[in-house]
Amino acid sequence: MRFDWRWLVVSSMMVGAVAANAGTRPPYGGAAHVAMRAAPATLDPAAPVPADDPQLDSFARRSLTMLMFDTLVTTDENGRVQPWLATSWQSSSGNQPGNQPGNQRWQLRIRRGVRFHDGTPLSADVAAASLRAANPAWNVSAEADSVVIEIGGVDPELLAELALARNAIVERNPDSAPSGTGPFHVVEWQPGKKLTLAADEDCWRGRPFLDSIEIEMGKSFHEQVTALELGKADLVEVAPEQTHQFSQYRDAQAGRRLASSAPVELLALVFARDVSSPDEKLLREALALSVERGSIKSVLLQGAGQPAASILPNRMSGYGFVFPVGADLPRAHQARDQVRAAPPWTIGYGDADPVDRLLVERIALNAKDAGLALQPTAAPIADLRLVRIPLASTDAWIALASMATVTGASAGKVGGSVEDLYASELALLATQRVIPLFHLPVSYAAAGPLRNWTLRPDGSWTLADAWLDIGKP
Repeated sequence: MRFDWRWLVVSSMMVGAVAANAGTRPPYGGAAHVAMRAAPATLDPAAPVPADDPQLDSFARRSLTMLMFDTLVTTDENGRVQPWLATSWQSSSGNQPGNQPGNQRWQLRIRRGVRFHDGTPLSADVAAASLRAANPAWNVSAEADSVVIEIGGVDPELLAELALARNAIVERNPDSAPSGTGPFHVVEWQPGKKLTLAADEDCWRGRPFLDSIEIEMGKSFHEQVTALELGKADLVEVAPEQTHQFSQYRDAQAGRRLASSAPVELLALVFARDVSSPDEKLLREALALSVERGSIKSVLLQGAGQPAASILPNRMSGYGFVFPVGADLPRAHQARDQVRAAPPWTIGYGDADPVDRLLVERIALNAKDAGLALQPTAAPIADLRLVRIPLASTDAWIALASMATVTGASAGKVGGSVEDLYASELALLATQRVIPLFHLPVSYAAAGPLRNWTLRPDGSWTLADAWLDIGKP
């Protein structure tokens, strides 16, 4: 079935800035309907993400978390840390009173008057327990009305880490669902299928305009677009390779809009294990040199994304452009010819996305030109896999450290100069566990009545301040 996309309008990253007409007062009420591919089995932000399935740390999961829970601090559009559940903070290190030698100590004062959805007051004790559950390696305690975090060494990125969705403050009760302080609370939860949220009338940052949000999970891109076109969804995800169809069309009457983020997702090949021999090192080098990113972008991705040979996008690091992205078959052959025999590799892909299968087949053809044999498979176990990895943060150091965890490589130290960041990325690439291919944006389409929804810099969305223009058809 073919769809007419002419009613979609490309918008800026911050859709809310243009969503409402000047002078329009947002009304309270209405239920927003959202569809997503992700099918999380838990609502707990601290639930571990398996290293063999980085997609479980999806943008959708982050979006859901921040509707129900709040973090101690948040970040603005420029990545600057701002107060949230914590109103202020201070840090000390070295031989300061109360510090262990060489450690850094952070103290964050908890906001007063905040309550969880079940009516329990927010306290430093509950916040400390929540952070301990999410970060077992941290030394977290409560001190009067403050949370104290003591970590080994100095971590200048700690505040940015506290702004991550996985560090949201949660009241955990073994007899009930996790309780938060966000703008919406859980009404119905069918793990992996459906989530219904209702507005928290007493939210510390004000009642949201929407009465409720209904979220359908496990829906393909095709199913989501169909739901949007039929008026059964207000907000859906759009595949990167489909976004090019929207930029040339505009339908002011329908008012439907598309918003795309900056590149926040890494499409890459990830090996299941470390290099085991000098010969294998040469073969992985040959594979990396054989991939024709330019033609893949033009044909399969329909112009979406940026070809990449670096883990971090250039906008985050400032040096991504120095990594060559073009295929180099002569060098690929040179590396391959130094190995007497090249065993065949299986290359896996997610069978839920037909584009991933086409990408893997094209990469296999490129590899064949370099004298390598790759066998595409939808099986869960393979020598290497094509994966889409959401960058954990807009903070370069946090994103790089998270990528090291996902690929099974050593993370090294966190924080330092741009030169230190560059050296750390080079070290990670030198492990040859990951071959970067593209940096991709994430895109969402919204129905006309949904106003003032926001796309965050990290690729997640929020409906905390959204409203429905119910009076218009």
